[in-house]
Amino acid sequence: MSLTRLTPLTIARDLAEFFASDAAERDRLGGTPKVQRDALRASGLLAMSVPEQYGGAGASWRDTFEAARIIARVDSSLAHVFGFHHLMLATVRLFSRPQQWEPWFEQTASHNWFWGNALNSLDARMMARQHEGWYEFSGQKSFCSGASDSEMLLASALDEQDANSLLMAVIPSGRSGITLHDDWDNIGQRQTDSGSVTFERVRVEHGEMLLEPGPLSSPFACLRPLIAQLHFANLFLGIAEGAFAEARHYTLHESRPWLTSPARFSGEDPYVLHHYGEFWVGLESVRLLIERACTLLDAAWNKGVSLSAEERAQLALAVGSARVAATRHGLDICTRLFEVTGARATHASLRFDRHWRNLRTQSLHDPLDYRIRELGEWALNGMPPTPSFYS
Repeated sequence: MSLTRLTPLTIARDLAEFFASDAAERDRLGGTPKVQRDALRASGLLAMSVPEQYGGAGASWRDTFEAARIIARVDSSLAHVFGFHHLMLATVRLFSRPQQWEPWFEQTASHNWFWGNALNSLDARMMARQHEGWYEFSGQKSFCSGASDSEMLLASALDEQDANSLLMAVIPSGRSGITLHDDWDNIGQRQTDSGSVTFERVRVEHGEMLLEPGPLSSPFACLRPLIAQLHFANLFLGIAEGAFAEARHYTLHESRPWLTSPARFSGEDPYVLHHYGEFWVGLESVRLLIERACTLLDAAWNKGVSLSAEERAQLALAVGSARVAATRHGLDICTRLFEVTGARATHASLRFDRHWRNLRTQSLHDPLDYRIRELGEWALNGMPPTPSFYS
C-alpha cells in the first residue's frame, strides 16, 4: 500500500464510500450510527487535528474541514459529529492550560476518543456549585450533538454564585450522574444524537475546569465560534455537493424530457442546463469563499496568542460571508434539485429530500439574519463583528 493511500483525505474518501452504502436508510431510521462511529475511531481521523507531537496527524483546518466535507456529501450527520469532535478539541486548546489540553490530546490520539458536546451556552438550565477543590454540575442541556457514544463531553454551566459567569469543563461521558437521553427525533441530521443530557450532582474536579485562560479571553480564544461557523459552511457545502451529484446522476440516467422539449435527452434540455449552470455558479462561489476563510483561519491559528483583534475581525468577516453563501446556495440547490429530476425523483426510497432536511435543520443553529446584519454593519458602518459564542 502506498503512502498516498494513507493520507487523511484518502481515508475520508474510503469512509465516505462505506457510509454512502446505507446513508439514506439510516436517515430514515435515525438513532446512533454506532458501526459508522466505530469506523471513524478505527480510521485514526479523530486525531486528525491533533498535533504530531501528541500522536495526531497535525492536519491543518483546511484539510480537517475538507475531510468533514467529503463525508458530508454522503452523510451529513456523521460529518456533523466529526466536525464537532474537532471543534471540542479546539475549544479545550483555546480555553485551558497546556497542562490540561496536552494530556487530553495525547489520550484522544492513543485511545481514539470521540468528543461530544454538552455546551449550548443559550441553555441556562445547568448550574455549577463550587466546593473545596471541586465543582458540582446539575441540570440539563439540549442540542448535545455527538454526546451519545462519546468518551468525553465538553459541558458548560452557569456559576451558582454569578449567573452571568459561564463555566466550562471536560468530563468523561460515563461519569456517575450523567444521563444521555435518546430523545433526538428531528426532521434532519437524524443521526447526530443532538438530544438532551441530564447532570445530577456530577462531580467535576478542579483540573477538569477550563478556567485559564477561559472562554473568549483573547482574540486567539475567540477563534472558537469562527471554527464552528466555518465547520457549518463546509458541512452545508458538502451537503449541496452531494445533492448536486445525486441529482446529476438521476438527470443523466433516469429523467425524461418534457413532452414539449426539443431535447432528445434531459441532459440536452435548455431549462435543465440553465438550472445546472446556476447550481455550478453557486457551488463555485461558496468553494472560493470557504477556501479564503480556511486560509485565514490556518494563519490565525498558527499565530496563537499573538493574534490581533483586527486579524480576528477580518477572519470573522470571511467566515461570516462563507456561512451566508453556503446556507443560501445550499438550500437553493437542495430545493431545486427536483426541478431537474422530475416527479419520479420524489419517490420515498430515494430520499432526495434528506439533503434539504439536513441542511435546513442545521442551518437554524443561529439566525442567518443576524449573521447578515453583522456583515451589513461592517459594509456600511465599518463595525467588525463583536466576539461571542456565535460570532
